[in-house]
Amino acid sequence: MSSSRPNHRRGAKTPTRMLRIEGGRAHARPDHLVTEEPLEIRLQSGTGERRILAVTMRTPGHDFELAAGFLFAEGVIASRSQIRRMAYCTDPGEPQQYNIVNVELGSATLPNLAPLERHFYTTSACGVCGRAGLENLRLRCEPLEPGFRVSSQIIVELPRLLSQQQALFQQTGGLHAAALFDKCGKLLAVREDVGRHNALDKLLGWALLENRLPLSEHIVLVSGRASYELAQKTLAAGVPILAAISAPSSLAVELAREFNLTLIGFLRGSFNVYSGQERLEVSTPSPE
Repeated sequence: MSSSRPNHRRGAKTPTRMLRIEGGRAHARPDHLVTEEPLEIRLQSGTGERRILAVTMRTPGHDFELAAGFLFAEGVIASRSQIRRMAYCTDPGEPQQYNIVNVELGSATLPNLAPLERHFYTTSACGVCGRAGLENLRLRCEPLEPGFRVSSQIIVELPRLLSQQQALFQQTGGLHAAALFDKCGKLLAVREDVGRHNALDKLLGWALLENRLPLSEHIVLVSGRASYELAQKTLAAGVPILAAISAPSSLAVELAREFNLTLIGFLRGSFNVYSGQERLEVSTPSPE
């Protein structure tokens, strides 16, 4: 199986000019925008059968991780060993396309995609969601075990550690991030993207390709809100703690409580715990 995957930041930011209005005066200045381009994920069996599985708007870079993470989080594959090869499109007679990734599986036929109920189309703002995704998750996942406990002081430090690694965000101000920490609060990996779902797919794809799954003693931090789809993806990877800088959605909280996921929101010096508080060590008990 091919394990090569480009980690370049090709086109991750785009230079432009803009007009800055300040103090009633206009100033022409250079600026950098986060790049948003489509990525088409094609699935191919060992015998050559092909299907376009998804099109997502993403920030170029870590595209193979994005494809692998998406396939795993949505239940299309269950392990790294099912991927024989990943490559950018190199169809005969066509120039190489860096916005198309072919994922060749080792099986002779493509997996049954009927449980997913639709031909995927995703955007940078919205993941693949709906009841089909939840039912698929219930078939694949059991409620998480209690597992390890982590100090609340470690949790509080996570946003600072993440921000130190967000170089591209500092330049553009237009990216979401997903970060993976171990139970001691050590930062293991960060992925950024214009779409929060893509950032998490890239992170989980990295873990899949590095043979680190399941992430049963890890913490995921996302830079925005904790949505239902992000909770689904986190659970699929076996992550017991999901923390978000912003708010969780109601469906994310429901999902977290059903699967015993520790869900943390508004992580800004202090934080709220919506589910799975037994995994957190606090210095003094909080009143009900």
